[in-house]
Amino acid sequence: MPIPANDPNRKSWLEVPQDSDFPIQNIPFGVFITKDDVVTIGTRIGNHAVDLGALQQLNYFEGIELTDDMFMQDTLNDFISDGKKTWRLVRNRIAEIFDADNGELRDNKDHRAVVVCSMDEVEMQLPVQIGDYTDFYSSKEHATNVGMMFRDPENALLPNWLHIPVGYHGRSSSIVPSGIPVHRPMGQTVPAGERTPVFGPSRMIDFELETAFITTDVNIMGENMPVHEAEDYIFGMVLMNDWSARDIQKWEYVPLGPFLAKNFATSISPWIVTLDALEPFRTKSPKQTPTPLPYLQQKGKHAFDINLEVSIEPEGVEPTVVSTSNFKYMYWTMSQQLAHHTSNGCRVNSGDMMGSGTISGPTPDSFGSMLELTWSGKNPIKMKDGSERKFINDNDTVIIKGWCKNAETRIGFGEVSSKLLPPFGRK
Repeated sequence: MPIPANDPNRKSWLEVPQDSDFPIQNIPFGVFITKDDVVTIGTRIGNHAVDLGALQQLNYFEGIELTDDMFMQDTLNDFISDGKKTWRLVRNRIAEIFDADNGELRDNKDHRAVVVCSMDEVEMQLPVQIGDYTDFYSSKEHATNVGMMFRDPENALLPNWLHIPVGYHGRSSSIVPSGIPVHRPMGQTVPAGERTPVFGPSRMIDFELETAFITTDVNIMGENMPVHEAEDYIFGMVLMNDWSARDIQKWEYVPLGPFLAKNFATSISPWIVTLDALEPFRTKSPKQTPTPLPYLQQKGKHAFDINLEVSIEPEGVEPTVVSTSNFKYMYWTMSQQLAHHTSNGCRVNSGDMMGSGTISGPTPDSFGSMLELTWSGKNPIKMKDGSERKFINDNDTVIIKGWCKNAETRIGFGEVSSKLLPPFGRK
């Protein structure tokens, strides 16, 4: 099925600022509270929020097979469950409705008043009910850097890393949308030079520059998903900051891996950018050596050229860019991750979220965490106010942005922005 929504020559009758993340070629999906306190599913064009629930009630999706309340819900799960054909039909129809040459909605003042409003009039919500969350560890540069710091520099990558997309099961209850502050966690750590742990606030809070993909219903229990079909079950992507407490992590991660150091908070951007919208930005993945086992082998372009940027904003101070990276550096692709995830028959459902793992590039300024950027605190980063950061301070805000750009089109994810607060105080 063609994707006319991606036509780079299409213009919208809604105003779109220069270099906006949300031209009519994007059409992401999210959930927001309207100015009338109604929760609805919507999309965004420029700085305009589009109420898809209202659009459906006014019969603008006539001819597309949808349940009567498809867009009048507080999550995207049911829509995502409908599958790729429905996603594409709806996105193409939205592009058609808001095309500069289509006056059907543009010239209907009453309809336009209930369908379109300004982004500053809505409050973004978590877009899906996330039943399960898996976080992968798929950046070779990141895994190598961490292995050098935490283990033997001569054997930074563990023997399995080049053969399987390593991952672990995260905690969906702690996933929050951009704008929700995060509290510094308490936990067990071992002070330098000591052997006995103490309990108290983590002193090494870090961001992790990640993306995540959201799935539809992939399989039934016991069924595996072939790698060449996996992308058909990926709805879209978000930006992700997988907050980490490095001192808690160092003490707890042997022998079972991440636990409390990772599950206290994970922040995501509120708009899901569809894989269809990302089609023009496909690119080749890094060469995989040794060749993966047959169930993970794939041909063609399965990576995406997504520019990524991380800033730290101390309270009352201009943000400082600390990392610029790109999603295309990832060693294992999303389709390989999903194929491996289901290779043992593990069930994957609509709304499940899969984190990429920290995205680090080949140069020091492209590393995706403070652990790497400061090399575990040895090389502090200077902020614009002259202060230094080894890790994230209380009241710092971490801002992650992501966008794709070619000669014809720019689309983006907006941002995931979260402030770190002191430990939670019980009243």
